[in-house]
Amino acid sequence: VQLQASGGGLVQAGDSLRLSCAASGGTFSRYGVGWFRQVSGKQRELVAAITSGGSTTYADSVKGRFTISRDNAKNTVYLQMNSLKPEDTAVYYCAAARGAAAAVTISDYRYWGQGTQVTVSS
Repeated sequence: VQLQASGGGLVQAGDSLRLSCAASGGTFSRYGVGWFRQVSGKQRELVAAITSGGSTTYADSVKGRFTISRDNAKNTVYLQMNSLKPEDTAVYYCAAARGAAAAVTISDYRYWGQGTQVTVSS
């Protein structure tokens, strides 16, 4: 499975962005998918994850502001980010899990896309 993340950019605090993670080369609908983010010098952290069936989980820091969704017909998972804050600035990565669950640990993810930079100015 190959993953391609896109949609990052430079925005102001309070703005919105939608990230996309497009998959190819496998049965994407079978896998749980997660969005992670990483700031230089810090560990990569889970932002949101979605099971193959559409159940979701979120980091506390983004609950109520971010929404993860998937369109299996398009082999794409989205991360809608609203009310962005400067502390959301990071490189965002999407990843497909080893199974159908919305895994919460990095080691549970098998396939990774390249990152997309999100920068939120104050």
